[in-house]
Amino acid sequence: MSWSKLESQSPEIAEFGKTRLHNKVAYLGTIRKDGSPRVHPFTPIIGEGHFFVFMEPTSPKGHDLRRDGRYAVHCSVTDTSGESGEVIVTGRAKFIEDPDARALAVKISPYKPAERYILFEFEVERVLVTEYPEGHPVRRQWKAEE
Repeated sequence: MSWSKLESQSPEIAEFGKTRLHNKVAYLGTIRKDGSPRVHPFTPIIGEGHFFVFMEPTSPKGHDLRRDGRYAVHCSVTDTSGESGEVIVTGRAKFIEDPDARALAVKISPYKPAERYILFEFEVERVLVTEYPEGHPVRRQWKAEE
């Protein structure tokens, strides 16, 4: 499912996710060739109903995602209190070669992606949000319909 489906079905979770992820350092979990996990810092791009990421063509995360599109994303946390909240997104990444999709990703990107960068769009299957009002965790989730 695209980010737009999340926005239409659960706008509060989508907005919280965008606030915690777009143009911020987050962590991307991918699967290595041998099946073991790999974690990478990256900068998500979320806008106009899409969840994109640009990366160097030689990036290990790009090789991982081309081979096995499954991913997990976790936002950075601001401190040990958790006060800023957390978001975890899981799903499958699609390698994008379409020039129109790339133009859209460039348009909504807060930085100027280099021409050599490759592009993926993250399809969203599940989103988990944890907020800490008054210091107590409150968890919500959204899951794509099968």
